[in-house]
Order: sequence, then structure tokens, then C-alpha cells
Amino acid sequence: ARTRGDPMERRVMAPRPGWERTIASQGLVFDETVHPDGTVTHYWNESACYALTMAEVEHLEQASERLHAMSLEAARFLADEQSVPGSPWRALGIPREAAQLAVDSLNAGEPSLYGRFDLVYSGPDAPTKLLEYNADTPTGLVEAAVCQWFWKEDVFGDAVDQWNGIFEALTDRWRRIAPPEADGTPARVHFAHTELDETGEDAMTVAVLRDAAEQAGVRGESLLMSQIGFDTERLRFVGADLRYLRRIFKLYPWEDMVTERFGPRLKLDDEVRWIEPAWKMLLSTKALTAALWHLYPGHELLLPTFLNDRGGLREWVRKPLHGREGAGIEIRSRAGDVSSAAGRWGAEGHVYQQFHGLPDFPAPDGAPNRPVLGTWMVGDECFGVGIRESDGPVTDALCRFVPNIIDG
Repeated sequence: ARTRGDPMERRVMAPRPGWERTIASQGLVFDETVHPDGTVTHYWNESACYALTMAEVEHLEQASERLHAMSLEAARFLADEQSVPGSPWRALGIPREAAQLAVDSLNAGEPSLYGRFDLVYSGPDAPTKLLEYNADTPTGLVEAAVCQWFWKEDVFGDAVDQWNGIFEALTDRWRRIAPPEADGTPARVHFAHTELDETGEDAMTVAVLRDAAEQAGVRGESLLMSQIGFDTERLRFVGADLRYLRRIFKLYPWEDMVTERFGPRLKLDDEVRWIEPAWKMLLSTKALTAALWHLYPGHELLLPTFLNDRGGLREWVRKPLHGREGAGIEIRSRAGDVSSAAGRWGAEGHVYQQFHGLPDFPAPDGAPNRPVLGTWMVGDECFGVGIRESDGPVTDALCRFVPNIIDG
């Protein structure tokens, strides 16, 4: 048995017979990963698991909640800076009108739902560091909240636990942010995603969130982002059935919404409630990590990070403010230089973050496994982790998801 002081370990496991059908039935329909050379591998990897002690879980939970509180302070700082002429912190990669929309949303105290920190962690003897905060449209929910729990139940039963209270926390959160109407009827929430995602990941992520909401008593309705219309007379957004939208969860980035055709109309409808709210623009930009370092220089959980400037860093990672899936990353380090495919990001600006190598938990054959821990926030509290591992220093679309257990 492990003790409280033991570090996280990666254990080799025997996959369940027919696991491919099992995870697909649970919503993970995007398991196959096609590599640039045409080879196909699996995103879900149950040939291993990461074992954490309860002491590690408590540490990571507390670290994530501290980072969340600090991030809210940084959001307030970025909001205040938007009214300062010439402030470098106005460079968030979004139009001025969108920045004001975010400020107004923050001032109104609009409630949020969830988010995911990406952390570097290898054990109690190594520093825990924030890489970024995915606070607007975090995916990875199907595998973290659902599939890995059922894997644990199938493989271990009640013999071990798992750091995973994500789904139950989401249900509780929906009760708070979408309570019944004054007449006692269930709140109606539209759940929207874009049909442009051909993998099914967006649709299944939204399905998990809708399931949690409906278990909280919410009346959920499906909607595609392309079906959202606007009533120019009443200045209200409408759904596919032409009814006015009251509450809408959208798995769609704010930074894209505000630059599209109907972006200028977002400020006109003051009755619709967007989930996530517009102030999440202040957290979803990687400028947040630079603002955190500015406010909390030298903090043990942070890496030195600077907005559109290297800040004297000798080893650094340059990240687009709105990049996703590891796109547009450039690394300069003694371990070697790395550049990932740019994707569609970069013109909006960058941050430079001190290079901090990912730990390696090699497989029995010596193959590298470099994990990033995604700790899940629901409201202001942390409720679980999803661990993705990669071969190289960038956690990109070729990474693997590995389940976790608590042992010790």
C-alpha cells in the first residue's frame, strides 16, 4: 500500500475486453486519432492508470481553488485596465466593444458554470505549476466525468476511489444557476454547439452538461449555433422555433462570437443569459496567465509569463492568446526547439511563458508519457481531474487520456 508521501505513479493495466464499444456507448465517440502519417491510434488509453494519494488530491484541489480565486482577481484587474488609455492590458485579442461586454458582465455578477486548469504535477517533491485556464469552452468532460468513473467501477469496484465528483457537482451547480421559475415551472435552457465539429466531441460534451442539468430539474432543449437568430424589432435572440432565448449554454468561444456577423448585437439583448457569461473572455485568453504573474510575481503555483514580450526569459514557450489543442506553440529551451502547427491563431497576440518541462512516466518499453493534469472547477470549487499524456513537450490533438484512481 502507498503512503501519503508517495508520489503519483503510472501503473500498467490490462484493458477491459470490448472497451472500444463500452466507451462509445458512454459518449466517447471520438476515440480514434489520425496522425500526420496516416496511422491511427486511440485517444482513450486504459492500458495504464495514474494512482494518486489522498494527500495529493487534497493538495491539487487546494491549489486549483487558490488559482481560481487568483484568476478572479486577475479578471477584475483586466476589466479595470480596459478603461485606462494606453494600457498594455487592453491587448486581449478581442474588439473594444467585446471587452466592454466582458466588463459589464463581470460587473453584473453573472454566474458561471465550469472550467479546467491545466497543471504540471509529478509528485509532492516537485513544484505544481499552472500552464493555462480553460474557462470558457473546456472539453474533455465526457472522458473525465463519465468514462473514467465507469472504468473504475468495472475494474476496481469499491476497492479504490477516484478523484471524480464532476458530474454530481455540475448537477448541483445547475440547481443554483437555473432554478425553477417563479410559478414553479422548470427553467428552460438551450444547449448549443456548432455542427462544424465532425468528431462528435462538442455534441457529446454538451450532452453531458444537458444530462446534468436535466437531473437538476432543468428543461433542456438542443440548438445549433447556426440556428440562433435575432429579432431586430424586439432586439432579442431567438432559437430555431423563433421563441426568445432566456438561458443558453453555448460550447462556442466568446472570442469567435464577438467577431462574427451578429457579434455587435450581443450587447442589445439584455434579457438572454449566456452560459458561460461574457466575462469568461477575461479568463479564456492566455493574457490571464500574464496578468496573474503581474499581480502575484514569484507565486509558487505560477510560471513567469509576459504579454507580447519575452520579459528577459531565456527559455520560453510562446502561446497564441486564443490557441487551442496545442496549436501555434513555439518553444525555445535547452532541451530543444519545438514549433507546432499554427492553426488559425496568432494574429491576436501572444504570451511568453517560462519553459517548464513536463514530467515523464515512461512505459515499460521506455516510450515517453508526459502528463498534464486537467483539474475541473465547478463554480468556485475543484471536483476532479482528467489526465492527458503526450509523447513530446506539447499536449496537442495527438495526446492520450489515462484514467485515475486514489490509492493511499
